[in-house]
This record gives sequence, structure tokens and C-alpha cells, in this order.
Amino acid sequence: MLKAEFRKKYMQKRKALSDDEAFLLSEKIFGNFIDYFKPFPNQKIHIFVPIRKFREINTELFIDYFLSRNIRVFVPKVIKTGLISVEIFTGTRYEINTWGIAEPDSDQDSGITDFDFVITPLLYCDRKGNRVGYGKGFYDGFFESISADTKKIGVNYFNPDENIDDIRDHDIPLDYLVTPDAVLSFSGLSE
Repeated sequence: MLKAEFRKKYMQKRKALSDDEAFLLSEKIFGNFIDYFKPFPNQKIHIFVPIRKFREINTELFIDYFLSRNIRVFVPKVIKTGLISVEIFTGTRYEINTWGIAEPDSDQDSGITDFDFVITPLLYCDRKGNRVGYGKGFYDGFFESISADTKKIGVNYFNPDENIDDIRDHDIPLDYLVTPDAVLSFSGLSE
């Protein structure tokens, strides 16, 4: 199946979830992440702020947990045609961008490239770690700018069931996918 088809299919599957179902699944994903990766103080984690209208995973659970345990938290902000990574703190102020995404009001790029984890949004991830996002390419560009040692982790309500047919050379696969049921590792897999 092609990325465009996966985008349509998984946007519809997300819309079919009730608010309660989405929240409960987000809690399970959060629990699986914490149990598997066991984040600890002073680690650096880049994580997206959820787009509510797209019923994304509720990463506010993660952000609150990280901030309460002195884990450094960074979130994306779109500047021109790319992403910067802004460090946030309890009390950080947000503004809504033109796509309806909450972003910190600061334009100060942290300059951090050696994150311990980057938790990335996606609509679908296949069994090889290839992801389907919203088609803007922001995260592929971001992945190119960070340390190769950073663990790239997708979070999704749904498990992979088939491969993406139109992978491009510049697409960068994930290292892990966290779902309500499992943590899948793609280390050592090739196309």
C-alpha cells in the first residue's frame, strides 16, 4: 500500500476512536514506554505536542511525567521549512501555529542534537520501522540533524500489519514503535 493510502486509512481509524478510547490507549502506550525505556533524570527527550483535532496520542502524559522527574523535555517548533527543538519547562507558554499545533512561544532553538529519545508522531509504521506522517517531511529532516545514537521512537494506537510500498531514499526508519500492546524494535532490520 502507498503512503497516501495509509494516511487516509489511519486518519479514518483514529477518527473512529472515542475520546475515552483514545485516552485509555494513550495511557497504555505511555505505560509501555516507561516500562521499556525507563527514562531517568537529566536525560534529554524530544517529544511532540499532540494535535487534538487529529486525535494524536496524548503525549501530555509523557511530558508531565518527564518534567516531574527532572527529565529534560524538548518539543518541536516549525520555523520556515524545518523543525527546531525548544526546551520546555513547567509553565512554558504556548501559541497555536497556522496548522493548529501548540508550540512554545519561544523561537530559541536548543541546539541539542544528542537526545536520548525522540518520540515522533505518525499515522502508521510498518514492520520495518518505516513511518507515514502527514507528508511534510519535517521529521526526516530533523532525524538527519540529530545524533545517530538517538533512539527514534514512534507511538501509535495501531500495530503494523503491512509494509509501505513507496519508501524513498531520504526516509529514515524508526528504531522502535510503542503501541498499546507492545514495544517493537526495528534494530538490525533492513528493507
